[in-house]
Amino acid sequence: MKLYVTLTSPYARLARIVVLEKGLQDRVEVIAAQTRVADSPYYKINPSGRVPYLIDDAGVGMEDSQLICAYLDSLDGKPRLHRPASDPDWACGRLEARARSLCDGIAVWVREMRRPESERSPTTLGHEAARGQRMANLFESEVATPLPQGPPTMAHLVLAVALDFARTRGFGDLTDGRPQLKAWLVRMHDLPSLRATATRV
Repeated sequence: MKLYVTLTSPYARLARIVVLEKGLQDRVEVIAAQTRVADSPYYKINPSGRVPYLIDDAGVGMEDSQLICAYLDSLDGKPRLHRPASDPDWACGRLEARARSLCDGIAVWVREMRRPESERSPTTLGHEAARGQRMANLFESEVATPLPQGPPTMAHLVLAVALDFARTRGFGDLTDGRPQLKAWLVRMHDLPSLRATATRV
């Protein structure tokens, strides 16, 4: 299989983490894609130009980090990062959705900051900055509950990646002044898959 990524995308990082968590390094070739440039050869592989993008063993391509991560987690028939469909407890799904909301907001902020200063929207930047702070306050209390303290799931991985993305891309360290969230993220950084995929700044 081929997994197309950029090394700065938090969504592609999630797929790279799942490859490592599930021991799929021998089955999945990780390929750096060139995006956001005119006429990139990658657009012939994935016309949307988004990452991550996975081509499976049958040559079928799929896009979207949630879909790709769930697919990779299920390959051995023993998914452990996703809640089984038969599990009626939606707590993990709620936590993951909130973590994705945080990551999505930071991604909007980062894209806005890439624009020339005269083209940036102060309203958008302010909205996403405020949302990030509100979400971090929420996670400061949530990480002390049993689910985030348990074995890693996609919810754990998305939250850790979002917090790292904020810190490395200029949004700010959302664990500052939030000791429980900081301690939780330090523990998450003990995962070899997070260390191996960390963006160096």
